[in-house]
Amino acid sequence: MAKLVLSKSGLQKQRENMRLYERVLPSLDLKRMQLTAELKRAQEQAADSKADAERLKQEVARQLPMLADGEMDLLGLVEVEKIDVGEENMVGVRLPKLSGVSFRVASYSMLARPHWTDVLAKRLKQMVSQEVLVQVMARRVFLLERAVRKITQRTNLFEKVLIPEARQNIRKIRIYLADADRAAVIRSKITKRIRQKQVQVLSGVVP
Repeated sequence: MAKLVLSKSGLQKQRENMRLYERVLPSLDLKRMQLTAELKRAQEQAADSKADAERLKQEVARQLPMLADGEMDLLGLVEVEKIDVGEENMVGVRLPKLSGVSFRVASYSMLARPHWTDVLAKRLKQMVSQEVLVQVMARRVFLLERAVRKITQRTNLFEKVLIPEARQNIRKIRIYLADADRAAVIRSKITKRIRQKQVQVLSGVVP
């Protein structure tokens, strides 16, 4: 921490610092509020995506109860070919955005597979896409939570530390300068009296 300079130039510096801090604080606070709103929206979207994933699983379980048969070989029926995740800038935070999921469906004979294989392949693609979305939304929440913590720390630094500290420093310097001025006046008066005495002595007024 830099030593406080108790002078007029130090006072000017502290005033400049405080003006800067007070100018920056509103923009920080605005960004904090915007990020907090985005975080709340992302949390709601993440919760919705998880709920949708769970509903989809339940629908598939009702629609295709035969999947409970562990002897069925479904390996390789549907494979993820590509996950396309882009980015978007949200209040200065780069967030992932799911653009799409591409799949490769294995070729199969209608005679070799059950009649509901087409429905199963479609449902598997839906379920995987939804699970990927859940993961992307969770990542968005994580990044926004981290951004909110950082901007809150910066806002608190300006509001609760830097501005009060600059204000206190200004007060200290003012008191010091006022005391110094009073001391200078007193010294001046004392010096003046001493000189007057000396003049009186030299002129013979005082024996």
